[in-house]
Amino acid sequence: MLRNRRSGWLAPTGLIALSAVPVLAGAIRMNEIVSGAAITPANARFLTFPAPVAVHIVAVTLYTVLGAFQFVPGLRARRPRWHRAAGRLLVVAGLLAALSGLWMTLFSEVPPADEGLLAWFRLVFGSGMLAALVLGFRAIRRREVRRHRAWMARAYAIGLGAGTQALTQGLWLAFAGPPGDVTRALLLGASWVINLAVAEWIIRRRRGSRRLPSPVSP
Repeated sequence: MLRNRRSGWLAPTGLIALSAVPVLAGAIRMNEIVSGAAITPANARFLTFPAPVAVHIVAVTLYTVLGAFQFVPGLRARRPRWHRAAGRLLVVAGLLAALSGLWMTLFSEVPPADEGLLAWFRLVFGSGMLAALVLGFRAIRRREVRRHRAWMARAYAIGLGAGTQALTQGLWLAFAGPPGDVTRALLLGASWVINLAVAEWIIRRRRGSRRLPSPVSP
């Protein structure tokens, strides 16, 4: 039983660790906004109109950190009220994170490297996160728990994309040097794909385990 409890916490621990780099980067950026840091060419697009940036940072931080605890089976079973309350908060945070990200992609001034392919990736995956959250919320309203969990896992996978992006870019930088604009866009896009692939594998694995016939006693 103790082993099962410990193993149940491996997933949230890993997810929080994966989100550590973007959460820390967001905290540094938030400190610049709150403290009124001097505007430079590097931070002008964040500080000139900081409202959507601040919303995005707070929403993503809440979504990735609090959302990790929704993957603890024992916590869901022992604290169903907490799970439901946290879930409602996470839906709001996820919607704000996706909408603010889409707003910044469409309307804020971005460097040339963030235009073109990368902008399309952000639009596609941001819209996908919105759709997954809406479908997940709709499923639980219909008491379709399995479908709800699947869509919420997909939404979380997209929301955690920045964590995997830190890994893919870090590995590329370590072994191949600074990436070009196209390579960087592909690395960022690949991170969302990797997260979704892992989420889909877990979803299908759980479905398969539930379909296995119960052992028959002799």
